[in-house]
Amino acid sequence: MTNAQPAPVHPPSSSSLEDPLLAWRDHFPILASTTYLISNSLGAVPAAARDHLMEYHAVWAERGVRAWQEAWWDMVIETGDLVAPLIGAGMGEITFQPNVTLAHAVVFSAIDFDDRPRVVTDAMHFPSILYLMDGLRDRGAEIVVVPSEDGVTIDTQRVIDEIDGRTAMVCLSHVLFKSAYIHEAEAICAAARRAGAMSVLDGYQAVGVMPIDVGAIGADVYIGGVLKWLCGGPGGAFLWVRPERAPSLSPRLTGWLSHVAPFDFAPELTRSDDSRRFLNGTPNVPALYAARAGLEIIGQAGVAAIREKSMRQTARLLELADAQGLPCTTPLDPERRGGTVAVDVPNGLAVSKALKAEEIMCDYRPGAGIRLSPHFYTRDDEVDVGIDAIARILESGAWVEHSTERDTVT
Repeated sequence: MTNAQPAPVHPPSSSSLEDPLLAWRDHFPILASTTYLISNSLGAVPAAARDHLMEYHAVWAERGVRAWQEAWWDMVIETGDLVAPLIGAGMGEITFQPNVTLAHAVVFSAIDFDDRPRVVTDAMHFPSILYLMDGLRDRGAEIVVVPSEDGVTIDTQRVIDEIDGRTAMVCLSHVLFKSAYIHEAEAICAAARRAGAMSVLDGYQAVGVMPIDVGAIGADVYIGGVLKWLCGGPGGAFLWVRPERAPSLSPRLTGWLSHVAPFDFAPELTRSDDSRRFLNGTPNVPALYAARAGLEIIGQAGVAAIREKSMRQTARLLELADAQGLPCTTPLDPERRGGTVAVDVPNGLAVSKALKAEEIMCDYRPGAGIRLSPHFYTRDDEVDVGIDAIARILESGAWVEHSTERDTVT
């Protein structure tokens, strides 16, 4: 078997040397030892996250049960306030949830399907949410799944054409996880609003890598998480509901924290009239501590600057892949492309394992390929390294060392 050679290291380009966002690199320890091209799956951890988690331990150790009143009780809202400027929301409008799936489940549980049974989605939505929607059939929902004609994009007009007076909800990923296609969310949300339907957007692949303005988009609900582009680790998702819409929603999936006076421990639920009405049980406090550092850094770095750099580096990935004859399942139009480029090569899973063996962090998704996602801390030469390594591993056959019978498919 052929042994893979170390990836070539390109000298930093002049644009990298002049890139002010690279000043943040030293805040992320893993960047010193890896080419980190997988922030759309798991953002690099900031060094400050350790300090925040140590603070969590110290508060618990030193203050005991008093930690709830003195530090923890309001963190589900305070951490949401760090997200708010990134999506154009107001202070106090965002709650933190354990994960994006449960955040969707909370919203879905508030919808009745008696008079409006239709739920419009698309085949490229994240499977976890598709599973949830499929379960709504037991409550009388009719799930309409708009297909993708090319495995990369979704036809906006086909989505709009499915929205009518019988539609309760339109639920989509703002940016598709496989292809990084950006939905024409404003047009779709406007169509939902005209039909009297609720619009729910999953922004997991959007927030932190592109500017978001929930008011301009016109969404009723916007959900995301800190695991990926926000460098906040697992266990932290966020839920925003348009303040005008929120009072009309009474989630069946609820808990004591949604009560207007939770410490009354009343047997009947009187819902809070603010964003807390979407809370349920005890929050994931360690995850809230872990989320803070990444949110603070992204806020300071500026999402507009991050988006500009992302568009340039993803364009570079596509250019390099084309030059090497490597097919990509990613939109060429920068306005419709998120922060990821998927390179769909034969034996992609094994190639991705070979890349990681060389400390080039990536992942592989069936139907998409090897996903590469530079972020604001990525040097330009690292983009070149990723594509060079894929081409070299394919040419040398080094991927074979990392394959199993199940992996070796074309």
